[in-house]
Amino acid sequence: METYDHYINGVWETPASGTYFETENPYTGEVWAKIARGNAKDADRAVRAAKAAFEGPWGDLTPTARGKLLVRLAELIERDCERLGVLEVRDNGKLIAEMGGQTKYLAEWYRYYGGLADKVEGAVLPSDKPGIFNFTRYEPLGVVGMITAWNSPLLLLAWKLAPALAAGNTAVVKPSEYTSASSLEFMQLVAEAGFPPGVVNCITGMGLEVGQPLVDHPDLAKIAFTGSDFAGQKIYESAARKIMPVTLELGGKSPNIVFEDADFEAAVMGAISGIFAATGQTCIAGSRLLVQRSIHDRFVERLVEVARAAKIGDPMSTETHVGPVTTRPQYKKILDYIDVAHSDGATCVLGGKPYTGAGAQGAQFVEPTIFTNVSNDMRIAQEEVFGPILAVIPFDTEEEAIEIGNDIVFGLAAGVWTSDIGRALRMAEKLKAGTVWVNTYRAVSFTSPFGGYKRSGQGRESGQQAIKEFLQVKSVWIAQQTAAANPFIMQ
Repeated sequence: METYDHYINGVWETPASGTYFETENPYTGEVWAKIARGNAKDADRAVRAAKAAFEGPWGDLTPTARGKLLVRLAELIERDCERLGVLEVRDNGKLIAEMGGQTKYLAEWYRYYGGLADKVEGAVLPSDKPGIFNFTRYEPLGVVGMITAWNSPLLLLAWKLAPALAAGNTAVVKPSEYTSASSLEFMQLVAEAGFPPGVVNCITGMGLEVGQPLVDHPDLAKIAFTGSDFAGQKIYESAARKIMPVTLELGGKSPNIVFEDADFEAAVMGAISGIFAATGQTCIAGSRLLVQRSIHDRFVERLVEVARAAKIGDPMSTETHVGPVTTRPQYKKILDYIDVAHSDGATCVLGGKPYTGAGAQGAQFVEPTIFTNVSNDMRIAQEEVFGPILAVIPFDTEEEAIEIGNDIVFGLAAGVWTSDIGRALRMAEKLKAGTVWVNTYRAVSFTSPFGGYKRSGQGRESGQQAIKEFLQVKSVWIAQQTAAANPFIMQ
């Protein structure tokens, strides 16, 4: 059995409590590692180490030098991507076919921001004050806390860590207690790449025991969080007490909208991908499928046909389509929502129960589930389930689709399937979501900003804009000549 300690100031540190907690393989149900159970003392050690690095060797590096380290880290990620992918699967149960590609792809974030590190420019401002030279400069914030979710630990970390380091900040990482191992293993690559001690630290444990003390630490300059909207709200409230900036990537209940003029088969596959890929455990899941009434019945029939053929089982097999639910609490939550859907009057046309057939080695499998006769006011249509449960809602007109699509407290993403370019542009404009996909779904890139409207979050990750989330702007005024002036009057 593996045992993982905290990574603080470039060395492995035992937890202040002296205690560890177990982590399970979601597929087998077997305990395979012990993880350090941190507390406020560990959070303090990590933040102090990050602050010292920020004020010391890291702060002395040029942006170009920082960029070179990030590019080196990208190379190491590519070298070890298969090993990291296997670790992720062992920890969260997602498909190796996806996680293997994902761990290789995350190298691109570090390479992209490595190239961007020395390309952040201030500006010389045209001043209305005679004899004054005024310019702006961008400066790092300081120590950034990063709290990630269990569904894609290393990718979600890359979205935060790469731009934060490129901007000149230091970091304290707190991964989900359910999936900590890959982030801790990643620290070995950080060290090998040559980052000075204390620049990146990783502490593990429960949210209230070590996550909250991290957020509340007086020397923390920013928090970047991915998780549920409820947890994000609590972090936002804590940050507000300190007037501390945040980046919050939270939940979603994304509408995936299919019009009658769409490429029928492509839309079916897009709907399947939107909800059943990653076992529905993704914030961008297209969990509300809006289908134009004229094709509704035919579309649902084909949808059920394809989803029923999905192979459920071992996530390490490249032939598997649907893996286990990552955590036991999440498994129970999904089953509870199935009961809620039945109680609210929805019709289950596929699945609706635990999967215990061939390939189900553990006890955390749920059949791909499709509900029809869903109205948008049902809980199954309004609340994030984070599992393989699809709510199908009919609509008649474009206007109705927009109304239903926006009638939600979330606004993370949306999908539109149509052959009408005018409609595509109108829908992209009218849908209140941070990302709108047209005739595709679940596409993300290091070049494109990602984030949500409304309760889905605050700030943006990825793309050029993201580095500004980890910088603050300073205005500098220089008098070209000194002259006596009335000190009691603003110039």
